[in-house]
Amino acid sequence: MSASARVLENALISLIVPIYKEEGNIAPFVERTAPILRKLGTRYEIIFCLDPSPDNTEQRVRDAIAADPNIGLLVFSRRFGQPAATLAGLKAAKGDAVAVIDVDLQDPPELLLQMVPRWQAGADVVAARRRSRRGETHFKTWISSLGYWLINRASDVAIPRETGDFRLMSRRVVNHVIALREKHGFLRGLVAFVGFKQEFIEFDRSERADGEGKYNRYTGSLRIGFNGLIGFSNFLLDGTLLVGLVVAGAAFLGAVFIL
Repeated sequence: MSASARVLENALISLIVPIYKEEGNIAPFVERTAPILRKLGTRYEIIFCLDPSPDNTEQRVRDAIAADPNIGLLVFSRRFGQPAATLAGLKAAKGDAVAVIDVDLQDPPELLLQMVPRWQAGADVVAARRRSRRGETHFKTWISSLGYWLINRASDVAIPRETGDFRLMSRRVVNHVIALREKHGFLRGLVAFVGFKQEFIEFDRSERADGEGKYNRYTGSLRIGFNGLIGFSNFLLDGTLLVGLVVAGAAFLGAVFIL
């Protein structure tokens, strides 16, 4: 759908929600988010992307599906992690615009009421940018800031700081991201890589509605950050090549000395 033809009448908005061990957040998320999507006056679908969980997360989603036919569920054969779950959701989504959001309500779904009009006006990507991050430790905030700094220093693609995966994308952006055929997607990097017009909405991030995060804890954040560093720069490749040349040169000089 082109920017000039973006009308809300008969438009379909897809919402991708990766989940793992989130049984306490499913009902509050749906109760808060579905009315917002209905308020937009569009058709909508909510696609939960579930890494198999040992708790009752799947049943909570199926209960929500029984009450709302606009809700769908993808269940994976094993745990693949949040980035892979998000990419699977993008492939399954049929929307004219597709949004990605966490289920814990740290990212307020009310922002969709601002994102959709921006998309309607012509923006291909409307990303939520955090002013503050309540409920997160200083260490995690520092790790996040350091990660963005390293990636943007080394990367050929500018990745906006203080943005997570919470964003609304036009259909053509989603199609281009899917066409990259990434398996361990760093979504904010992939979206920046394919280009197109981006806009930002600033907000204050809240604490989780229930429980502790299962994705993006310290090791998860580091893993996602390394995916971004490796996938969007030649920094590590160039560094490895340099170290190899130094070692080879030292070995050559050592051989000459021995001879």
